[in-house]
Amino acid sequence: NALILVLICAAVLAALLGAWLDSAVIMAVVVINTAIGLFQEGKAERALESIRSMLAPQAYVLRDGERTHCDAAEVVPGDVVLLQSGDRVPADVRLIDLRTCQVDEAILTGESVPVEKRLDAVAEDAELGDRLSMAYSGTVVAGGTARGVVVATGGRTEIGRISEMLADVQQIKTPLLQKMDAFGKGLSVIIIAVAVAMFFVGFLAWDETFLEMILASVSLIVAAIPEGLPPIMTIILALGVQRMARRNAIVRRLPAVETLGSVTVICSDKTGTLTRNEMTLRTVRLRHEQFEIEGVGYDPHGGFLLDGQAADAEAHPRLARILRAGLLCNDSALRSRDGQWTIEGDPTEGALIVGAAKAGFEQRREAERRPRRDAIPFESDHRFMATLHHDHEGFNIIYVKGAPDRLFEMCRSELDSDEHDSDEHNGDEHHSFDRAWWEERVEEIAARGQRTLGIAYRIMDKTHDHLDFEDVEGGLVWLGLLGIIDPPREDAIRSVSDCHAAGIVVKIITGDHAGTAKAIAAEMNIGEGKSAITGRELDPLDDEALASKSIECDVFARCSPEHKLRLVEALQRRRYIVAVTGDGVNDAPALKRADIGVAMGQKGSDAAKQASDMVLADDNFTSVGRAVEEGRTIYDNLRKALVYILPTSGGQALTVFMAVAFGLTLPLHPVHVLWVNMVTAVTLSLSLAFEPKENDVMARPPRPPDTPLITPLLLWRIVFVSILLVTGTFGHFYYVHEILERSIEVARTSAVNTLVAGQVFYLFNCRKMIKPSWTLEGFAGNRTVWVAIGILIVIQWGFTYWGPAQALFESTPIGADGWMRIFAFCAALYLIVELEKTAMRWRGLTSFE
Repeated sequence: NALILVLICAAVLAALLGAWLDSAVIMAVVVINTAIGLFQEGKAERALESIRSMLAPQAYVLRDGERTHCDAAEVVPGDVVLLQSGDRVPADVRLIDLRTCQVDEAILTGESVPVEKRLDAVAEDAELGDRLSMAYSGTVVAGGTARGVVVATGGRTEIGRISEMLADVQQIKTPLLQKMDAFGKGLSVIIIAVAVAMFFVGFLAWDETFLEMILASVSLIVAAIPEGLPPIMTIILALGVQRMARRNAIVRRLPAVETLGSVTVICSDKTGTLTRNEMTLRTVRLRHEQFEIEGVGYDPHGGFLLDGQAADAEAHPRLARILRAGLLCNDSALRSRDGQWTIEGDPTEGALIVGAAKAGFEQRREAERRPRRDAIPFESDHRFMATLHHDHEGFNIIYVKGAPDRLFEMCRSELDSDEHDSDEHNGDEHHSFDRAWWEERVEEIAARGQRTLGIAYRIMDKTHDHLDFEDVEGGLVWLGLLGIIDPPREDAIRSVSDCHAAGIVVKIITGDHAGTAKAIAAEMNIGEGKSAITGRELDPLDDEALASKSIECDVFARCSPEHKLRLVEALQRRRYIVAVTGDGVNDAPALKRADIGVAMGQKGSDAAKQASDMVLADDNFTSVGRAVEEGRTIYDNLRKALVYILPTSGGQALTVFMAVAFGLTLPLHPVHVLWVNMVTAVTLSLSLAFEPKENDVMARPPRPPDTPLITPLLLWRIVFVSILLVTGTFGHFYYVHEILERSIEVARTSAVNTLVAGQVFYLFNCRKMIKPSWTLEGFAGNRTVWVAIGILIVIQWGFTYWGPAQALFESTPIGADGWMRIFAFCAALYLIVELEKTAMRWRGLTSFE
């Protein structure tokens, strides 16, 4: 931080000149500011270590024909690895044998549900999520068993490649730090130039001694440097961190708090961030009816809609039948713990249980009415599950669920639409199965981003007590289609709308399928009317073409970690301030590169958390919107602190410069300057950190990224108020010392109190930058302001009337007439600034941008 370096140099220079008090106070500012920043930011990130911790610690391999247990680090290419449910895959393996193997690849691809693995070869250029014959290091076997040949270990694996990418990613400075650096360097150059000019004016034009002019130059440097700015900036950010923590946003790097306020694009992962990561039955398609199901997630409450009107499941026997079939042909269970509904088992099966519960079916009761006698478990080879049940009337019935195209081959007829007969054993009317018509329905449901599942049944005679493949390979009766989706969070939909209103573009970048991503985007009003772009379509684009696509498109699917990183860099090259949200290892490089990386706290990987600047404790996109609001408020308060502190330093510096330029006595010693800077910083300036948010904070467009910290209008305000302050301070000093012929101590004490009192009144001007501050809100909207003023009055009374302070600062009591002059000046200062604000509003100005 350039200002910190300037302060250290000023402290060293003051010490060399024997001004030990000045030097000690400046160094105290440096130490306090550094301590606060270190305490808030904590330890450095450990993203690479967290990735290594995700690798499987142990593995089972076949060596010399025998099953062997070894450390994962000892697995080498060519080993045959044995995998079973619950295992973490120790390396990248090509599967050669499996039985109903499903792998959770969310950390790499963002898939909502475990991926069903197959042995068939895939195209060489297939996307990572489509390589069904591979299992990748760090992923978890969700069900079944498999064996595979190790093809890559360590840095050659997909997760190792991400680790290397993460090490190469350069973390950029936040916009605030960039602007503060530029501001500090520019201010340092100006201060040094003015001090040098003043030195030569006094030394050559007024024949002052070399030592006197060195001391005068030090006085100007100390006066011009806003010593209170670094600690106030840190405190404002730290208070923002605390407020955001109460709103479920935990900030890991202090300057990132403000960055949220300048975000122009949010690139969000889909699964678990915008969606609930809870599969939900949304559509039931029968021959002549299509039902939509209300409610989201695993909460078993919600109704049914038919043609947009509420429908009673009991009044539609065919609907009840397909829901009951999905409930019974099921190995999962719905549980309630502490008011939270969860699924034990496969999420897709859980969606069927919840859908049936919404129709009034209870899993245990249905299992007692129709107990299971036998089952064919789901396996990737045959892509269906079948169960055999009998009822108390002695009949046996087979229920089958699976991939629609597979069940199409197994059905010879379909149930007709007679809704008045619910007897499965007698009276069912069937007609030939119309496969072409149902394939069109599959396409319609899939186009809405829903995963489709077929349901069929078959009535068996009373003596049939076991289940064979021959029983289901033909002769099934088709019931209908189910559409399942991981639905968007309702509060996330509102938050996206709020972001749009605030001028922030929200984009989806996910590893999931394009259809699913587009469907979720449509429900959230993201990328309306635009098609989704896949990672494969991004591969051939050069940097310029990619930058154009990154702006034109809002939905990116089947994206690898490289795609996500390239998209973030492309947006940054176009001067966008980018926030990235994610939870998987595949998101870590983009999270680290982003201007503000936001990881999920509950379901996020350690790698994502360590690579991010902020962690959401509730995994909710809504918290991002609230954090943006907080970030904008923090930036507003920082700007108020700047426009408040800098005129004080400017007024003091001008006072010293004018005294030297006109050959007059210095009205302020360096110790007076430091006194004023510190007492106002720890009281008046700090109170601005507690300013409430402006009413229009989320109605404004984002600040342009190239907006300087000090805009021309802000510079005008700073110079204008500096001139007012120097007029009052220097004028009062000159009037008391030259006109009233009082002692230099009385004149300097009057000057110091004039400067401090002027800042008290100017504080109220700063609470509203453009709007009038003579309202009730302007005077009473921040109680901390009055507390700070009360503390300052006590401190300044001690400066003026307390013996030890008088001895230290060479101050002396002043009379009632002096206080009346000070009050008159302060009232005039307040009114003049309010008139200047009125003139700005007449010109149509609403902000200082």
